[in-house]
Amino acid sequence: MNDLPVGRRVAHWRVRRNMTQQQFADRLGKSKSWVDKVERGVRNLERVSSLREVADVLRIDVEVLLADRDRQPSRTVPGVARVRAALARYHVPVPGRPADVAELRARLAHAEQTYRHARYPALLVALPDLLGAARAARAARPGPTADGLLVAGYGLVALALLKVDQGELAWLAADRGMAVAAAMDDPGAVARATVPLSQVLRFVGRRRSAREAAVVAARRLASAPPGGDPSPGPSLLGTLFVQAALAAAGRGDERGAEDLLDRAASAGDTGAPGRAAVEAARVVAAASLGDVTAATVRHERLIAGDEWRWLPPEHRAAYLLDAARAYAVAGDPVRAGRTVLEAERTAHGEVHDRPAVRELVAVVARTGAATAALDRLAATLHVT
Repeated sequence: MNDLPVGRRVAHWRVRRNMTQQQFADRLGKSKSWVDKVERGVRNLERVSSLREVADVLRIDVEVLLADRDRQPSRTVPGVARVRAALARYHVPVPGRPADVAELRARLAHAEQTYRHARYPALLVALPDLLGAARAARAARPGPTADGLLVAGYGLVALALLKVDQGELAWLAADRGMAVAAAMDDPGAVARATVPLSQVLRFVGRRRSAREAAVVAARRLASAPPGGDPSPGPSLLGTLFVQAALAAAGRGDERGAEDLLDRAASAGDTGAPGRAAVEAARVVAAASLGDVTAATVRHERLIAGDEWRWLPPEHRAAYLLDAARAYAVAGDPVRAGRTVLEAERTAHGEVHDRPAVRELVAVVARTGAATAALDRLAATLHVT
């Protein structure tokens, strides 16, 4: 398979899925002639959108369609094996002395800052010991404080694993966090656990479940009496509605996505970071719904102001990569390349340590509009 051109690979997997060219074309919303030209190599699959659509219908990873020279050799992400081993421990011995909750809270805050600055290898190395300490603290001193720290720890593990494409393992971590939160009978804790769970569910393709989980948690949070520990605040409610909206957009539900984003804007943080987060989500939702023109126009309006710079570096860089994909789908490789490089300058690890980004860099770098800087990035990521 590594020696076959992309069109032949498409034909190979179509046959394996027991589809005729007409059936395959119908599922893609294309003509049979379009499929035939792709499989014969007359028509190229260069755009990110086309590659993703074909891969989704064939139920394969998009990298299977890319030529072997365009794919980075597999490598082990440092820390994942130890995180997996930490999640596999089901029995926690009670420590001989009470846990230092203040120290644990400080370690967790440092780990969260590491995530916000996209330092994923360092974070993955630190997470197993942090998770073990949080579990030991809960065993030594059961109660809302220790439970809340463990919920935060599991959520951070899930988010970090998503960055390195460990979806199933991330699901396990998010589910563990949700189980702890549910036992607390605290809508704020459940809401905090739902945010990473919803992101994981979207990542693994369970968008309906992601939307439902986020909406239910938001409703419970909105109706809960004030005074939780700590108080969730409006930003958490807005984040839940954003997650639900992105899940709806991923399912093609334009009206639902717009309604949920409006609710996020009215219920969330009214400061600059909150407004920027909702506006960035509108861009991503528009791109997911296929309206790349609206997405790119909104993006250019957003980055022309200063509010979006209040978002953490990880958030800004991840958003810029989504915007770059929208430019690529719109057939604007120049702006796509510039936006990728801006993401790299914003948070180096978001580009260099995320396997999913290599596909985008490979597609943009293959165009004649690639700059010397983008060529260097592609070479560094081994996608040339």
